Amino acid sequence: MELRQLRYFVTVAEELHFGRAAERLHIVQPAVSQQIRRLERALGVSLFERTTRSVVLTEAGQRFLPAARAVLAAAERAVDSVADFRDVRLLRLGTSEGLGDRLDVLLAEFTRRAPETQLELVHAPTAQRLHRVRDGSLDATIVRGDRPAPGLDFSLLWTDEVVVALPASHPLAESEVVPFAALAALPARLSPPSRNQPLYDLIVSCCREAGFEPLLGKEFTTAQDTLGTLGFGRPHWTVFYRAHANLLPVPGVVFRPLTGPAPRMPTYLATPADRRVTPEVVALIEAARTTEAPATSHPLPREA
Repeated sequence: MELRQLRYFVTVAEELHFGRAAERLHIVQPAVSQQIRRLERALGVSLFERTTRSVVLTEAGQRFLPAARAVLAAAERAVDSVADFRDVRLLRLGTSEGLGDRLDVLLAEFTRRAPETQLELVHAPTAQRLHRVRDGSLDATIVRGDRPAPGLDFSLLWTDEVVVALPASHPLAESEVVPFAALAALPARLSPPSRNQPLYDLIVSCCREAGFEPLLGKEFTTAQDTLGTLGFGRPHWTVFYRAHANLLPVPGVVFRPLTGPAPRMPTYLATPADRRVTPEVVALIEAARTTEAPATSHPLPREA
């Protein structure tokens, strides 16, 4: 049994979806499935009940989950126990889904500014990342949108443009810029508030500003699944952050800027309000603000 397998198991248990878990872990879905099967063989039990429609924890999986989390937490504490003896500094940073090429540019600039600092990226649900910043197991986390979070300070890093994804065969795909009102008759496939409250609220408010209530269709699941079905069947639309869309070439799908209104999402760095901001965190904030223009200046693909 490996720590990697425990981390994959906990992520799948939290998402109850192998595709979303793979996105959080930044690996392909087959690798997650393979490691979970190996873990189940090592334990001699099934941890998940899988169907074509759902993934749920078995009774054994429910009992194993808190123990797996405890092992991962103990491993992190073991690493932290020798932090003062490291020759290099460590910055533990929580990351968000869909950062796209912004993250690559940010990391390159941060490395240039703080070459002696080792960066550890941690992906987890937003609420969990904010909790870990409060308890000190993360130094900071990137979060999108305004949210109540007592005990934390928020530094604005950048503002993300939100673009619409459409079937390449739809007449709106011929437009350089899509008016929000033109989407009124099409179903919208959005992440539900339970998964992404700030983005859901932003898009619904933009629809209302454009004079209509969004016609909600099937929920957004993963980028791969949602874009894979976008060009088939009944036409619909969804949204992506521009930096994410830059890395998503999918046949039959186009990404277009929006207007009337043009949605923008603020992105922040959350840090503990009761602790001194370290030089490494300051360097990260400066790196993010320095790289804002390059991360948003290049054009969207005409057809992804």
